[in-house]
Amino acid sequence: MSFGQQTLLDFDLDLYDKLFAVNVRGLAACLKHAARAMVAGGVKGSIICTTSTVANLVASTLTDYIMAKYGVVALIKCASYQLSKHGIRVNCVLPGPVATPMVCEANNMGVEEVEKLYESSYCLKGVLKVKHIADAMLFLASADSKFVTGKNLVDDGEYIFQGAIK
Repeated sequence: MSFGQQTLLDFDLDLYDKLFAVNVRGLAACLKHAARAMVAGGVKGSIICTTSTVANLVASTLTDYIMAKYGVVALIKCASYQLSKHGIRVNCVLPGPVATPMVCEANNMGVEEVEKLYESSYCLKGVLKVKHIADAMLFLASADSKFVTGKNLVDDGEYIFQGAIK
């Protein structure tokens, strides 16, 4: 699967289709079935998705990856509008780079090396941890956000893209 190193001039639609199928189509299927079950059961609540802070970036490569991640942003907006009449809130967390197993593998590095790679790119001191993302999701699931829907909560320490994303 392409991880987004494509430029527009060298764009491979087959690679993009695979990336889009996972990032957008897969999420659309999950949202559809979760929403149907919630509506049928009269369940009011919150659906929380993730994409990436990359959805808000521009780069000399990453064309297909940015497009797919931004597609999730559009999906969340549509879903939140359509499901609000059922008392269902739909929001999204957009984390910056975090040393997950997938990111470590893509960079062929350990957790500490990946954190060091990205550390200077955060405006806030420190590095983004999985717990920060979990805390953002807990907020969106809580009663503290009961009037929040259709929002994209960027959780990235004000990440400044310097071409290091893999």
